[in-house]
Amino acid sequence: MNDKVLVLAVHPDDETLGCGGALLKHKLEGDNIHWLICTSLNATDENYDKREEEISKVSKEYGFSSTHNLRLDTMRVDEYSVSDLVGKISEVIQKIQPTIIYLPFKSDVHSDHRAIFSAAYSCTKSFRYPYIKKIYMMETLSETEFSPSTKEDAYIPNVFVDITDHIEKKLEIMKLYEGEVGEHPFPRSIRGLKALSTLRGSTAGCEYAESFVLLKEIR
Repeated sequence: MNDKVLVLAVHPDDETLGCGGALLKHKLEGDNIHWLICTSLNATDENYDKREEEISKVSKEYGFSSTHNLRLDTMRVDEYSVSDLVGKISEVIQKIQPTIIYLPFKSDVHSDHRAIFSAAYSCTKSFRYPYIKKIYMMETLSETEFSPSTKEDAYIPNVFVDITDHIEKKLEIMKLYEGEVGEHPFPRSIRGLKALSTLRGSTAGCEYAESFVLLKEIR
């Protein structure tokens, strides 16, 4: 039976940075992939229409079965109550009933990421969401590598996905976010993404890979 995969992107582009190659691989293997975007620019922002267009293009490139947007205020997620965040995320999870979930890393430096992880992880209890069988945390350039250098906050991957056949498309999709991609040594650069994939690939014994932290697996 094919899996239902849900990626929680705190900001548009997190899905591509964190697990773009894995999503393309899921799609190729016949899984249904779903995208939950948590934050949005204000409708009065001069870049709002451009960002909405980018999201539409990215959704088509991946072939998502569904795309959802909570439209929380970006940079201000920690101002929402925990119960409000849990309720909004839970509603989407219950609708999709995913078997696999990709979450932001719990110690990412961005407060939006930490707040969404905390709320989303509360929506994975097996007695309330029995269909969820695998939970991963993903590595997001410009956020994960800047987490505090302490053992409890360290990103220590234990799952690696070979994305050699998907790296070029991942990079092409990332380029659709014109305002988010910069030149090296800016973290969200094409060179940076490829370098990280090369590093993770060297650990996994392949050309390019993405890495994840497996939080739970139920068989």
